[in-house]
Amino acid sequence: MASSERCMKGDVTEFAVQMKKLINSKEHSDLKFLLGPNRKTVYAHRCILSSRCAVFKAMFAEQNQNTKNSGADKDVPFVLSDMSPDIFLTLLEFVYTNCVHLSSKNAIDVLATALEYGLDDLKKLCSQYLIENLTVGNACDVLQAAVTYGQDDLKNKTVEFIEQNTGNVFKSKGFQEMGEEAMSAVLCSSQLQMDEMDLYRAVKEWATVNSVVMGKTVADIGGAAVKYIRLPLLSPEELSTLETENKKDGFIPVDSFAQAWRFHALKHPEKGNPQTQKRRGTNSRDCHKYLESK
Repeated sequence: MASSERCMKGDVTEFAVQMKKLINSKEHSDLKFLLGPNRKTVYAHRCILSSRCAVFKAMFAEQNQNTKNSGADKDVPFVLSDMSPDIFLTLLEFVYTNCVHLSSKNAIDVLATALEYGLDDLKKLCSQYLIENLTVGNACDVLQAAVTYGQDDLKNKTVEFIEQNTGNVFKSKGFQEMGEEAMSAVLCSSQLQMDEMDLYRAVKEWATVNSVVMGKTVADIGGAAVKYIRLPLLSPEELSTLETENKKDGFIPVDSFAQAWRFHALKHPEKGNPQTQKRRGTNSRDCHKYLESK
């Protein structure tokens, strides 16, 4: 006879509401954290944290072992001096309730903390929130976070947003604050809606600003990223102008110019080479008629 057993679910939302009352509640707590430089106290419950998070479970096991070996007080608080109390409380909200309140101010930091504590479902929620709330003002920050934390889906979705809003994103404050790897991820795209010369000027300004801030040359700042500028798409006159400008700081590698001049000399694109592939926003030039050559 087939079993008639079935899991009947109660009000999950109400459960989360009730569980949230336990967050940072001193009553019945058996665990204390001291957070941030000001050592803010946050109370928690070992059984909940250890059952929901392998990192916490390992942390408590190590403490128990040390206590056993040394006879130290098992109630010694955990000091997390680099952890923001607000971010930690958001982390606990997810651990206790499986829900989380995210905003434009905390989502990236919560993502980083979710990765640190191995909470994959929280990581997914953070990525989902960031993707659904991309704006011209935050796209570069989100892309930088995606690259830094190795979140490929978030990176790809953010690049797609930048492709659709290229001009405005490139004028944003966040654009100037991107790292070289994030910049390279953008410049790889063939769907950017800007002409190649405008892209070059924007990248050169980015490198110039950061060279002042970091005390490095523009070539040191953007030498890798600028290789993704598609010089073969420029006219011979534009190339000559850039070569003259480039003598001052060597921002563009010599090999990049050589490749561009080779295309103009042979009047034939290299198969599979993105350098001779027009972007979505590339302005038409006479030399582009050779791009369709076989």
